[in-house]
Amino acid sequence: MFQGIIGRKLGMTQVYKDNGEVEGLTAIEAGPCVVIQVKTAAKEGYNSLQVGFGEAKRLKSPQRGHLKGLGEFRYLREFRMSDTETAAVGDKIDVSLFKAGDKVDVSGVSKSKGYAGVVKRHGFAGGPKTHGQSDRLRHPGAIGSTTFPGRVWKGLRMSGHMGGDRVTVRHLEVIAANPERNLLLVKGAVPGNRNGLLLIRKSKGK
Repeated sequence: MFQGIIGRKLGMTQVYKDNGEVEGLTAIEAGPCVVIQVKTAAKEGYNSLQVGFGEAKRLKSPQRGHLKGLGEFRYLREFRMSDTETAAVGDKIDVSLFKAGDKVDVSGVSKSKGYAGVVKRHGFAGGPKTHGQSDRLRHPGAIGSTTFPGRVWKGLRMSGHMGGDRVTVRHLEVIAANPERNLLLVKGAVPGNRNGLLLIRKSKGK
């Protein structure tokens, strides 16, 4: 049984519930996807399905050979599975995989914010705003460790590039799934920019 699908973030919207409360939703263009390759533990060492999504403008000869005439796909991604015996190359996966009330995990690349300081990047409080501290409002403070170890620890939270990381938001509720329009509505926000690539998987556990 298929466990996930590739999608594209369309944007956010909102709906009014029966009690008058506003609920934020994310609209996702989910699928259709085609199974390109079935990997098994006997041959590749693990079970997974490689699926294709999106139309590519141009493909190189090796890519065309790998796709075996199944289509010209821009994105190829894998989904791990416990059993691949029921899947075959050429099978199509659409948004009917989900139904209202299901829980899904959505993975994507978060928005890049560029170079940011510690206050914005890590939520630091900054320095005191009185007693002569006129130039330390958004500084991190001391980064050394005195005599021992006499150096800056690796991984210390400092300024740097913010965002652009792979993020997974878990247990989002599916509000609606429309196979005719390849549309999936989930409650809450998902990572990434508009038109960003998303991987939607069925949640495990609670």
